[in-house]
Amino acid sequence: MEKKLSHIDESGNATMVDVSLKDVSVRQAVASGTVTFPHTVFKSLTDQDFVGKKGSIVQTAVIAGIQGVKKTAELIPLCHQINLSKINVEIVPGEHQFKITCTVKCNEKTGVEMEALTGVSIAALTIYDMCKALSQDIVIGTIQLEQKTGGKHDFQR
Repeated sequence: MEKKLSHIDESGNATMVDVSLKDVSVRQAVASGTVTFPHTVFKSLTDQDFVGKKGSIVQTAVIAGIQGVKKTAELIPLCHQINLSKINVEIVPGEHQFKITCTVKCNEKTGVEMEALTGVSIAALTIYDMCKALSQDIVIGTIQLEQKTGGKHDFQR
């Protein structure tokens, strides 16, 4: 079976995928990413329990990630508006970095990969925004899909 781009029609135009004939199923996606800091900056943040002048860095980024998931269809033009049943954004400090994981779940006709990836992206950007006064040498690292279940094909990295 030949693979082809699902959002391009026969004429080469962008189109939203028709999911009307797909079955409703439980669908879940997990995405991850990192935000890495210079050593001295991360030590300073650790010493302050990750609370800056703008408030809790981690909790603000969690809320932003959840909001990003909810707004995915507004941000990415060909994504479907879907009813979400679960969003979890987890941000864990590591060695000079935060690891962000976003899990999204729904009972729908289309998956939630883009929602999970958006959640990680917005959480990472929020961390950057809250910390940029300390350094512009903060790096948002690989944002990737870790797994998806439901629909035709499951995926596990």
